[in-house]
Amino acid sequence: MLKGISPLISPELLGVLARMGHGDEIVLADAHFPGETFNSNVLRADGLQITDLLAAILPLFELDAYVASPLSMMQAVPGDSLDPSVEKKYLQSIHLTNPNVAPIARVERFAFYERAKKAFAVVMTGETAKYGNIILTKGVTPIV
Repeated sequence: MLKGISPLISPELLGVLARMGHGDEIVLADAHFPGETFNSNVLRADGLQITDLLAAILPLFELDAYVASPLSMMQAVPGDSLDPSVEKKYLQSIHLTNPNVAPIARVERFAFYERAKKAFAVVMTGETAKYGNIILTKGVTPIV
């Protein structure tokens, strides 16, 4: 274990976060997402909820300030509806470290899949919320 790093962050996930460059994206995927179909760099975080992973990752991870929205979620397909409480819970975790972040963008399903193909990694979680996937775009870490 390391001081100051959540025990929810596996050594593999920590390595991925450290190797990502600005503009790279990571998908935190719900348990239903076909991660292995779209990306060869899949990490397992079974049993973990995305809200908890967001709270653990974002103290270590600068969101991209040079894009319209460094956070993206999948739109509902026609005929489906979104549960607004999912985004609300995610934003509660996100706002702990990023209170002024741009609103979450909504991305059409197949466009989301295309971004997942190009993502640096996909983290498969135990999240069961429908449309619970979120993409984080990494930014430049400020010099302290």
